[in-house]
Amino acid sequence: MARVPTPRPGSQAQPSPRELLIRTWPGRIFLVAATIKIVAVLWRIEAPLPGSVQATSGLATVGLVLALAIFSWRFFMQVKRRLLWRVRRKLILSYIFIGVIPSVLILIFFLFAGILVFMNVSAYLFRDGYDSILDAALLSAQAGASEIARSPASAAETVQRVHRIRAPLYPAVSVAYIAPDGTVQSIGPWRTLPAPKSIPSWVKEDAVAHSYGVPQKGAPAEEDLVARAVVRVGPRGAVVVDIPLDDHVTHQLYVSTGVRLENVYDGRTIKGTSTPVSVNRSQGNKSPVFERSLAQLDVFDWQASDGDRHRDTVALSYHLRELYSHLSSAQSLVVGGMRLSDALLFVLVTIGVLFLIIEGVALVMGLALARSITSSVHQLFMGTERVRQGDFSHRIGIASNDQLGELAGSFNQMTGSIENLLQTAAEKKRLEEELRIARQIQMSLLPRGPLDFAGVGVTALCVPAREVGGDYYDFFPLSGDRIGVLIADVSGKGTSAALYMAELKGLVLSLSQIYQSPRQLLLEVNRIISENLDTRSFITMTYAVLDLAAGTMTFARAGHTPLLFYRANGKGGTEVLAPNGLVVGLRIPGATEKFAELLEEQRVDLEKGDVIVFYTDGITEAMNQNSDLFGEARLGRIIAEHGDLDAADLRERILREIEAFVGNADQHDDMTMILLKVESVDAGRARLAV
Repeated sequence: MARVPTPRPGSQAQPSPRELLIRTWPGRIFLVAATIKIVAVLWRIEAPLPGSVQATSGLATVGLVLALAIFSWRFFMQVKRRLLWRVRRKLILSYIFIGVIPSVLILIFFLFAGILVFMNVSAYLFRDGYDSILDAALLSAQAGASEIARSPASAAETVQRVHRIRAPLYPAVSVAYIAPDGTVQSIGPWRTLPAPKSIPSWVKEDAVAHSYGVPQKGAPAEEDLVARAVVRVGPRGAVVVDIPLDDHVTHQLYVSTGVRLENVYDGRTIKGTSTPVSVNRSQGNKSPVFERSLAQLDVFDWQASDGDRHRDTVALSYHLRELYSHLSSAQSLVVGGMRLSDALLFVLVTIGVLFLIIEGVALVMGLALARSITSSVHQLFMGTERVRQGDFSHRIGIASNDQLGELAGSFNQMTGSIENLLQTAAEKKRLEEELRIARQIQMSLLPRGPLDFAGVGVTALCVPAREVGGDYYDFFPLSGDRIGVLIADVSGKGTSAALYMAELKGLVLSLSQIYQSPRQLLLEVNRIISENLDTRSFITMTYAVLDLAAGTMTFARAGHTPLLFYRANGKGGTEVLAPNGLVVGLRIPGATEKFAELLEEQRVDLEKGDVIVFYTDGITEAMNQNSDLFGEARLGRIIAEHGDLDAADLRERILREIEAFVGNADQHDDMTMILLKVESVDAGRARLAV
């Protein structure tokens, strides 16, 4: 069964949207569900929906979702078929999925891994820098508390001295001493938190430094932070040091850590409201992901009765180069005039650039390779399409010397061979038609109908080895109760042999009425026909005249196979009659004279029951699979053993013996035989019934 080729996507007519909606069950579900939803919406506008209508509307929603899902899936499959039908797109997509996407994922992985690392590092550096501010505030408070504990009278001087020491580094620093009697000695601007009047009861530690938050005016979700340290002096006194996180302090943090404080968000407000955490963009148009980080700080409310400890979110920003410089500043090893960290960074950047270059080159080469492969495949496809349409003259251009080029060359050779085969087949068909016509002509030249002669039983056969053979036999009624019998073999086979046979028939038919002697007839035939045969052709023939009234047969043999003569009285068995004679039609010097010199005429007497066999060499030279010949002796023995049979039965016996001998071997020559059995020698006038 022939394989039906798969149609190209888009080559078949696609259904219209109307057909999809009306003639497919998903489209019908969509129409019904959409109608129900529209009715439900209009009903809801006028009045509340009953429960049954609401349930139906819910089912309609499910139907809409199902229909849309099916349509989406079909659309996806159609797009996939159209996209992936061409081999080039498949190769490109395969290369992208195998080479490009993994590389992009690796780059994204390392990019986000680097972002994660730098975010954590920046948060850590900020926390470390901020802790140093808390430590500085605590250290100042401890120093002041120690001095005041040794000399309470110098409390005012101590407060001023502590402020004077910290002010150059933290200009907004404020210092206060709360005496046991409740008096307060303070110095500083106290910008964020007011100067303390007392220590809250929830502060239990003797020395502690915390972050305290104060809501910003006009921004309830944001807080201003201050690092406040409290160190007790005696049972009721305390030294308080405030370092607010103003612009100066945040700048110092940025200089020392490479991380800039952007905003501080009150954790209590964020939890209780839907206010989003937005990053201040005053530092430029930075991405919300890249060069951004978040940290959390434990923050207290000084004025709350319980301190209200909560966590504030701190928004940070940084520059990768500056942050990396701060991190690599600890690496002091110098190699070739460059710090080791910078050298490693250079190597890393170089490897990254090389990776991108190689990936880009690989992508270009992959696309070019895919194009070269698919161009050849496309040409092969178009070539097969042309061949399928019957155009075997189409040739594919060979653009490369690789295997695909060899494949294209093989395709061209194949189509050329097919074209030659088709031409050969057409020529063979034409020749077969000519041979069929020639066979019809040849068969029309042979005697037709039952052969009925008074006084003699006649049977004959002619089996060409091909459509058209060179063997020929015929019978001619002659005057005086005589019959002319002719058997001939034209050299070669095919149309030329059939044409020569036709010429011979006409020639003998006319000459048999003129020449009574077989020898004279053959001499005249040789004279005439030798002028028309080509130099490579000749004819062997035997012509005999049966005179049943006289009881004789006169014959002459021109190079043909001998006659086999079986006498009814059984004397001598089967005789081989082979008078001399040269083949007819030789075109060599002196051939005519030599033909007349060698040609003999012989006469035999006939009796009732005698058998005469005329045959061509296709009978005696029939070969079996071992290349053994059937032979004249075997044929004569069969005639001698079964000569008492009538002519038709004897012929069938001979044919069965030949078939048994040959077996499955091919017939290599024409087989023609005439078998005559004398029934009466005084039958009166012989007649030929046609």
